[in-house]
Amino acid sequence: MKVLLIKDVYNLGRAGEVKKVADGYARNFLMPKKMAVAASVGAMKQIEKIEAAAAKKREILNEEMSGLAEQIAALELRFKAKVGETGKLYGSVTHQTIIEALNEKLHVNLDRHQIETQPLREVGEHMVRIRLTFDLVPEVKVTVESEDAEKEAAITDKKQRSAKIEEVVEAEDVDETAAVVEAVEAVVEAEAVVEAEEIIETLEAVVAEEIAEGETPDLEESQPEDE
Repeated sequence: MKVLLIKDVYNLGRAGEVKKVADGYARNFLMPKKMAVAASVGAMKQIEKIEAAAAKKREILNEEMSGLAEQIAALELRFKAKVGETGKLYGSVTHQTIIEALNEKLHVNLDRHQIETQPLREVGEHMVRIRLTFDLVPEVKVTVESEDAEKEAAITDKKQRSAKIEEVVEAEDVDETAAVVEAVEAVVEAEAVVEAEEIIETLEAVVAEEIAEGETPDLEESQPEDE
């Protein structure tokens, strides 16, 4: 069935265009909602008027919604979901979930049917199209994170702290060992000095005793006699 659109219809066409659609779609949806009429000879004569009125209405609506479009483009929504090992969600972040979060953030009343992106089934960043008017389709940034992300981050942080503690302990052990070695070397050196002093004192006592007995100490090795 051919119909003449008298309003802009998403995914179909602009007001003033003639489209061929299923009879049931025309009679049960487009016509009852006054979006289209049968493309009769009389209706076709009204195309220019319909296009002009629609263009004016479209311009006004785009201007009214431009502020909201900017807000949507500047917004970021975050959701947490259960994620499998492959990164796929158990289920999805639905249109209804996204539009409810957006309405709450911006205090508006948009409908889930205005979302033109498939439900989100993977973690990561996604740009979701929101149709405000026939021409105005801003994108909102939606980030989906794993529910276990915080737990994993906490475990990683704990491991990093433990590794740092072990490094510090090992460094302290090395410093302690070096200190012990240095102390032992100092003791050994001190004992060597004491031992040398005792030997000198003993020699001095022997020399003094020989002098007292009237003997001349022979401190040098005797030289062999000439033949």
